[in-house]
Amino acid sequence: MEKSIISSQKLKKARVFNNIAKWVTRRAGSPVMSISAFAIIILWIFTGPLFNFSDTWQLVINTGTTIITFLMVFIIQQSQNRDTAAIHLKLNELIASNEKASNRLVDIEDLTEEELEVLKIFYVNLSGKAEKEMDLYSSHSLDEAEDNHKFKLKRVRKVKEN
Repeated sequence: MEKSIISSQKLKKARVFNNIAKWVTRRAGSPVMSISAFAIIILWIFTGPLFNFSDTWQLVINTGTTIITFLMVFIIQQSQNRDTAAIHLKLNELIASNEKASNRLVDIEDLTEEELEVLKIFYVNLSGKAEKEMDLYSSHSLDEAEDNHKFKLKRVRKVKEN
């Protein structure tokens, strides 16, 4: 019972943080915020003569922009991580629901760079085969690519013979 309460509390905290992060990210990317940031910089520039372009005057803008940048990096990264995870899950669902798609691709984001490079070469080869077929709708899965290619070539030859 305690476990579900703890996980429920953690879930609530995570949702609150996600909602705050989404809100801040949306607002920070809005035209109003861009114009506001530009206006603050212009105001700061025009106040330079009032403060004799002092070190304190420069420190104010440096400190302000550093703090805002520091916080925004984490908030935007959290939003990006969440969006990326959602996209991966959607793509995984599409892969899992297609009977000809290779289920080995579901966790492709966990592969090493070398493994990804091997898969890339494989798919470049598939692309070349599809290009040779001159068929916009041809497709190959990781597991059935060679068989599909041979089958399609036989079908094309039969059509050409008739």
